[in-house]
Amino acid sequence: MHPAHVSPLTRFFAGLAEFTFQTQLGVADPPLIDYISDLLTRFTRNDSLYRVRDPRGRPLTEVAELMVEADQRIGSSRREVHRHVGDFALFWIGVYPEAVERRSTTQSKDCLIDYTSQGKRAYLIASSIDSENDQTAPGEVLERLSQSFEMCAYGLREVRREWERREGDDPQVQPLIFG
Repeated sequence: MHPAHVSPLTRFFAGLAEFTFQTQLGVADPPLIDYISDLLTRFTRNDSLYRVRDPRGRPLTEVAELMVEADQRIGSSRREVHRHVGDFALFWIGVYPEAVERRSTTQSKDCLIDYTSQGKRAYLIASSIDSENDQTAPGEVLERLSQSFEMCAYGLREVRREWERREGDDPQVQPLIFG
């Protein structure tokens, strides 16, 4: 994509992810960092965060529901839902771990779900399903996300800390509200 067509939000997340992962964590893996910055940009929209739907068209909002749906799909659709489970788990455990903690104490179906183990599992399954058409999530990147899930979640917490710090430093920076 031509840089002139990249949104300010996309540039913001790309810069934060690159700074955090390369400078602070010493992770020199551009495809992985690009994937993470794209994840942040995609999940600023509820329709992306809750895009997987059940057969009745109801959005699936919990990892437990998403896992069941992923296991019922086949082929590239199965890969895509497993990838989404990994993304969903990584986003919440990395960016908003306090929300995951609240879910574990409520009547949520996710109260007994370990987001980390399910995210790792989902990325590994998605990485093993061939998809020639998916240039945004090559199997190698998904496999690295599975292997480095905890480090990526930590990096996302650091990204959040950095954007919150920047919000406080510059009155022109509007708070980032997901959803």
